[in-house]
Amino acid sequence: MDATSVFQDAFGRMPDLVSAAVDGLVEAALTHRIDPEANTIAWLVWHLTRVQDDHLAGAAAALGWDTMTDQVYAAGFAERFDLPFDVAAVGYGQSSDDVAAVRAPAELLMGYHAAVHARTTDVLAAVGVDEWATVVDERWDPPVTLLARVSSVLGDVTQHVGQAAYVRGVVERTAT
Repeated sequence: MDATSVFQDAFGRMPDLVSAAVDGLVEAALTHRIDPEANTIAWLVWHLTRVQDDHLAGAAAALGWDTMTDQVYAAGFAERFDLPFDVAAVGYGQSSDDVAAVRAPAELLMGYHAAVHARTTDVLAAVGVDEWATVVDERWDPPVTLLARVSSVLGDVTQHVGQAAYVRGVVERTAT
């Protein structure tokens, strides 16, 4: 099995995990904080999807794949979310107030994630076996290869979808 197949399988699991974390929840559940500074389900899912969207579009740009460099968020979802921060924001370094500002229905969160998942599928399908070692970000020491970038994104989204599922469990147990 090659890296592309592994990533396709792993990212292929994310839509069901995102759906399990948010589907059927009302705004109060999606924005519940288990302590005053905790991340909400809405923010976690928005953030994990923004990171995937941003980082894979950036990798595609570094590889010169012009048809896959536009972020899904900037192409219509930013307006639908109507958040009070820059369209380039992905959640890193955001304040507790920023977390609280992410208020979106489950359908919007799942729809955005589905669109980013479709783009991710396209990007992964385009990767040739020799392209995994290509440097896609020289701002780091050592420079970041496509393999490292996609691995990093997968780790981040996996952690955050798990956190969202945990918060959902807390919300559901405290509501009864």
